[in-house]
Amino acid sequence: MDERNFFFAGGGTGGHIYPALAVAERIAELAPSASVHFFCSSRSIDSAILAPTGFDYTALPAAGFSLRPGSIVRSVRAFTKSCRIAKAAIARSKNPVVIGAGGFIAGPVCLAAHKLKVPIAVLNVDIVPGRANRIIARWANEIFLQFEDTATHFRRTSAKLTVLGCPLRKAFDDPQPQQILRTLNLNRQKKLLLITGASSGSASINDAVCSLLGKLDAFAGNWQIVHLTGHANFDKVNRRYADAKIAHKVLAYCDDMPSLLAAAGLVVGRSGAVSVAEYAAAFVPSICMPYPHHKDRHQYLNAAKLVEADAAVIVDDLPDPTDRAEWLWEQLAELMADDDRREEMTENCANIATPDAALNIARKLTESPSTEA
Repeated sequence: MDERNFFFAGGGTGGHIYPALAVAERIAELAPSASVHFFCSSRSIDSAILAPTGFDYTALPAAGFSLRPGSIVRSVRAFTKSCRIAKAAIARSKNPVVIGAGGFIAGPVCLAAHKLKVPIAVLNVDIVPGRANRIIARWANEIFLQFEDTATHFRRTSAKLTVLGCPLRKAFDDPQPQQILRTLNLNRQKKLLLITGASSGSASINDAVCSLLGKLDAFAGNWQIVHLTGHANFDKVNRRYADAKIAHKVLAYCDDMPSLLAAAGLVVGRSGAVSVAEYAAAFVPSICMPYPHHKDRHQYLNAAKLVEADAAVIVDDLPDPTDRAEWLWEQLAELMADDDRREEMTENCANIATPDAALNIARKLTESPSTEA
């Protein structure tokens, strides 16, 4: 195969970057001579994820589109500038392929590729596609889906629809649970309850769990907690653990989620598309608390896939903090006390996990003619 240049476009959240990164890692293995470049946002989470990878990346000025009068002009200018930057870089490359990963960065980059008649692929891991992917679909040659159900949302595209699952980073192939327990100075004899609000944290999940610390102390004999708060909420949450008797480690963020999930006996977290795929791949039972404010409720639909496999339960992120905490405690108390039930849920993860998704997508991108313009 001739030298190829792969441009990934997505950012603003880990959910847009991590699937693209997973595919990029596999492309680097399959086609060592290929060049990989990321177009991302200027948000700090993007550089925090991409800087350690060794892949080149360019932060674009595009931001989420706003209809507010003072913001429309800025949004259009940022979009246009991003498209111009991406177009220049793509035009200079040899045999380029653009892979949109969703979000406001994917739009201008894929539009640039469309204008240059460059092949476009799309990574769509959410069960309900976002606005950017629905627009990009009209230009795409192939769209890679996590869920079969998602195909109904792409009826107006001529792109090939391929269901391969959610691409996960190579680290999920070889997690190091014992190593991370040592690194965090945790007790290897105790079971681990992991609390996470995804890469940015979740204030409502943080509050619900912190309000239950007195009750969770009843499990101090054989359980311990790792609580990922998000950078903005670390100090507040850390203070609330001051009197907790159950062993705990409060962290703003962890960059080794494959190992941490593999070490966990139970996880409480959001149900973004990448999160549910990671729970399944790590064979960890989950209590999913879907983000409640998306109009399409896609996190509920993502979590429902785990529930259908009997690998998870759902707790609504209710507006009333007391109601939210009470519902969460009902599920926590039941599952933390029932080893057999958790083991059954662990085994059921195998029915939904797609560990080879990243490799299979990378193979199609590097070998298949379906992405040729």
